Amino acid sequence: MSSTGTPLAGTQTWFLGTGRRKESVARVFLKAGSGKFTVNGREVASYFPNHAWKHDATEPLKFTSLADQVDVKVTAHGGGVGGQAGAVRMGLSRAISKFNPELRPALRKNGFLTRDSRMKERKKYGQKGARKRFQFTKR
Repeated sequence: MSSTGTPLAGTQTWFLGTGRRKESVARVFLKAGSGKFTVNGREVASYFPNHAWKHDATEPLKFTSLADQVDVKVTAHGGGVGGQAGAVRMGLSRAISKFNPELRPALRKNGFLTRDSRMKERKKYGQKGARKRFQFTKR
């Protein structure tokens, strides 16, 4: 890797991007390759069987048209499958911006590098949940 951060031809350098969404954390490793995409050792289509989750996770590759030029290896944990898909999207975007810094402004403009800060609301005391109250009886 050169001092500017761009990969040299023929080198096998992995670019790391960390993504978080809700309680999920995904570490995304990216290198120049043939287009393999694995999540926790499984093919992306089998790990994210829902079309929306798979689309979320692979969207940055389609947007930058790098889908068949890079290999992606992901380790995701915590939260649910939907949150993990969002975390993979964020981590992949960060890894792509390290892999090719010229793509960073386009990724930023289209919201790929913006962290989704929505989290689960805490349960309040004297209530059944975050918003739900205990049943009220008048008589």
